Amino acid sequence: MKVCVSVMGRFHAFDLARELHRHGSLARLITSYPKFAASRFGVPRELVASVLSSELMRRGWTRLPHRITNGVNPQNFFHEHFEARAARRIPEGADVFVGWSGGSLAGIQRAQALGMTTVVERGSSHIRAQCKLLAEEYETFGLRPRVAHPGMVEKELREYEEADFIATPSRFVVRSFVEEGIPEHKLLHVPYGVSLKSFRPPEPGTRERQNVFRVIHVGGVNLRKGCHYLLRAFRELDLPNSELWFVGRVAPEMKPFRERYSSDRIVFRDPVPQSKLVDLYARASVFCLASIEEGLAMVTAQAMASGLPIVATTNTGAEDLVNDGTDGFIVPIRDAGALAEKLEWLYAHREARLAMGRAAHERVSSGFTWRDYGDRIVRAYRAAHDGRARVERVEAAA
Repeated sequence: MKVCVSVMGRFHAFDLARELHRHGSLARLITSYPKFAASRFGVPRELVASVLSSELMRRGWTRLPHRITNGVNPQNFFHEHFEARAARRIPEGADVFVGWSGGSLAGIQRAQALGMTTVVERGSSHIRAQCKLLAEEYETFGLRPRVAHPGMVEKELREYEEADFIATPSRFVVRSFVEEGIPEHKLLHVPYGVSLKSFRPPEPGTRERQNVFRVIHVGGVNLRKGCHYLLRAFRELDLPNSELWFVGRVAPEMKPFRERYSSDRIVFRDPVPQSKLVDLYARASVFCLASIEEGLAMVTAQAMASGLPIVATTNTGAEDLVNDGTDGFIVPIRDAGALAEKLEWLYAHREARLAMGRAAHERVSSGFTWRDYGDRIVRAYRAAHDGRARVERVEAAA
């Protein structure tokens, strides 16, 4: 079985391509990144096709003055530019095409014309569910919703319909598709992995010696990530010898919440490369992700591999990784009180907190590495392809 992967950007596609290559199943990786970027992840350059113009345009746009870009959403244009060029790079003879949602409709259609089994990779909830959740959140606070471009919504709905299968990373995402009428047999459910070389617990005794209870959030600081609920929970707890660290780009929409819950114990840090994250995790006591919507935040597995207990909402995909009450806690969305309750418990029960961190590390080490992901996803693709082939044989015989 040979698989072609198409992605505008990177996401976890380079890890997927590397694992497919390990299984001898990678036909080609098509990306907007340069070939050398993929090769750093262990993907041979000769198996990479680059649509570099898409990346140059997208990054150039982000560097334009705000007065030019304000109110303009070029998302659909960038994706259409990429997918048209990516479709022409799909190799004949491959068996399975995997394309990232929003930028793969042309690729799906081209792959099907070549007789391939097609899979659309969706890293978040069903796009209708995602837009609904986010629109509700922004409207609650009187803000203009930051949701997908209407053209992107329409395109994704067509991708869901036309692809043979939809790959999803968590039970939360699966539920969102089923609730939107997608049959469960069309969904491939495979959680992402983590690199145990990049993320590991600190030296023994490091956390035992810490005298500050430090909560860490990694990722964008915005309403989608539920950071306003975490700010409120931490500020109202007002625990002695405690800190809250936000590591990521802070959205302008957070300004009123930062002012309302201001504290010298709440620290905002700029984004850092993944290679530096392990050092920040080593200085933390608990990882918290209060997101309103996302498929499966890879930072959760990274924090667990680094020996941190987790407090996360149901809509982060964390329930696929976290054994509630053993590795951490799963709480409802939009519930600052539930966040505060679990953080206060972890603050008060130091030994249990440390034990949860050790359990979290063991949990991802024994089933959620990228190698584990690769083994599962190859089995899923093979079963999907073989199942489709059997159906076609039966239909042909009929």
